[in-house]
Amino acid sequence: MPIRYAYSDIKKMTQDFKTKLGEGGFGSVYKGKLRSGHFVAIKMLSKSKSSGQDFINEVATIGRVHHVNVVRLVGFCFEGSRRALVYEFMPNGSLNMHIFSGEETDNSLTSEEIFDISLGIARGIEYLHRGCDMQILHFDIKPHNILLDENFTPKVSDFGLARLCPLENSIVSLTAVRGTIGYIAPELFYKNIGGVSHKADVYSFGMLLMEMASRRKNLNAETEHSSQIYFPLWIYDQFNKEKNIEHEDVAEDELKTTKKMIIVALWCIQLKPCDRPPMNRIIEMLEGDIECLEMPLKPYFYPQENYSADKTGETPQTTSSSSPLEEDSTE
Repeated sequence: MPIRYAYSDIKKMTQDFKTKLGEGGFGSVYKGKLRSGHFVAIKMLSKSKSSGQDFINEVATIGRVHHVNVVRLVGFCFEGSRRALVYEFMPNGSLNMHIFSGEETDNSLTSEEIFDISLGIARGIEYLHRGCDMQILHFDIKPHNILLDENFTPKVSDFGLARLCPLENSIVSLTAVRGTIGYIAPELFYKNIGGVSHKADVYSFGMLLMEMASRRKNLNAETEHSSQIYFPLWIYDQFNKEKNIEHEDVAEDELKTTKKMIIVALWCIQLKPCDRPPMNRIIEMLEGDIECLEMPLKPYFYPQENYSADKTGETPQTTSSSSPLEEDSTE
């Protein structure tokens, strides 16, 4: 179980908050060192989180999780208005630093490494959905929340928006939209396409997977035409034109891997939650041969767009008996 630290312990670990690793809406993250010599990342929640709800939520959620692809919570501090979360330190930072050109570190990961990382992320999310005594819905899967250890093993992190629910519950009730623009599933905005469930994380993972395959941010895709504004639609069109979305002069194996990631991503970001595969099926698709994957329907974010497409005479594709939508009885 996570260790409870006094605020004085936190100050000693961080040498009075000497080294800042990052900053966000929640507060700041500092590098610390335990008496054992192990480094940690200490997230100090800002005073604006006076209710401590996100803090309590994160401790309760991550404290029960033990998986190679989920960040480990070492301890916490809960002293008056001071709240801190002590995590294992990830020397290679967050994923966004490595997959986008122009970021803080060199964009030097190979296609094979990117693929291995994507598979690790999928396994971490699948564990959250089905591997614990409670189902954990993350609601904020994005590059910033995927941390990389010294071996570039990915760890799903930041459970401030997560929700716990019984494994048998498929639909959750939310009072407000959760997540980050660009990764939020459409059912959080449009209630008529399906309930909010673990499929919201599937959608976010699909957007992340698309960014990893193309090495482009989904909100910064180069848009010359209005039809290209929705990133997945731009990816879909480029893919259908057989354009190389990632890099020029890539090897055949790398090209196959990238294409497989894109096809799986397009399945993940289907408009209706019921049309998206569950995480265990996504892992099978990523591990399988690209020849076994069929192209999903064109992606749409707005229900009226989907309706318009149907009106124009686009013929929906049917899925074979090996469709990724065949879910097991626990779904």
